[in-house]
Amino acid sequence: MAVVSETIVVANQLEAIGSSLQKGLEQLGAAARFAVEAGRAATDVKTWWPELVTQMRLLGVASLPITAFIALFTGIVLALLASYTLSGAAVPLYFIGTAAEKGIAMELAPVLTGLALAGRVGANIAAEVGTMRVTEQIDALETLAYDPDAYLVVPRVLAGTITFPILVGLAIVIGVASAWSASQLFLDMPSAEFVKGVRRYFDPFDVEYGVVKAASFGFAVTLGACRSGLASSGGAQGVGQSATRAVVQGSVAILVLDAFWAMTWLLGRVR
Repeated sequence: MAVVSETIVVANQLEAIGSSLQKGLEQLGAAARFAVEAGRAATDVKTWWPELVTQMRLLGVASLPITAFIALFTGIVLALLASYTLSGAAVPLYFIGTAAEKGIAMELAPVLTGLALAGRVGANIAAEVGTMRVTEQIDALETLAYDPDAYLVVPRVLAGTITFPILVGLAIVIGVASAWSASQLFLDMPSAEFVKGVRRYFDPFDVEYGVVKAASFGFAVTLGACRSGLASSGGAQGVGQSATRAVVQGSVAILVLDAFWAMTWLLGRVR
């Protein structure tokens, strides 16, 4: 009897794992199909072009304050953390500048900014598109011969893909500048030493890596948010669930893409 019970438990566990794997693959396939449909809709330039600038303003320009705020305090904390880590070690003081530049440009600015924008941009898009879905405005667009993907999805995805790298570039500048300021105010570090650390080991790849990651984050966050919004149902509660789902999925996508770029692009340069 004990052997039979254990067999049943193992079978149930395998069934649960298989079911979860199947659902995950189905979701991945649905997301890929949605991306292909959006790509086809991108050919309808006359529909999405008038909306692109508006979406860039809403997703990009309106996100400048939160981007600057995050970068400012990230730079301060990173400079102090680098000083604490290197204190007592036989390492030149200018390595604080090196650590700040590398850490901010390649990891902290893209990821922290991306996660913040996944909350702000992802929830906003999902709620807006979801409200249009439950109030049948999207059905009205189709009645007027508008392609919802071209009118709603493409301009938002393009706006996110374009503005995320710009915001991250700004975050890199502000973060390094705030790290430099912190080293002057709190660490009594000569400005020349910090600048020496930044310049000595600076590689244009650092910025390129961070900006490309940011573009992929913007694409994933906005595409997932549009998909969540279009799948909304059930009134206000359904819209709220779509917004929550968009934030969670966007955050997970950022972390997965961050690991992907590290294992493919960054690891290739290390070797």
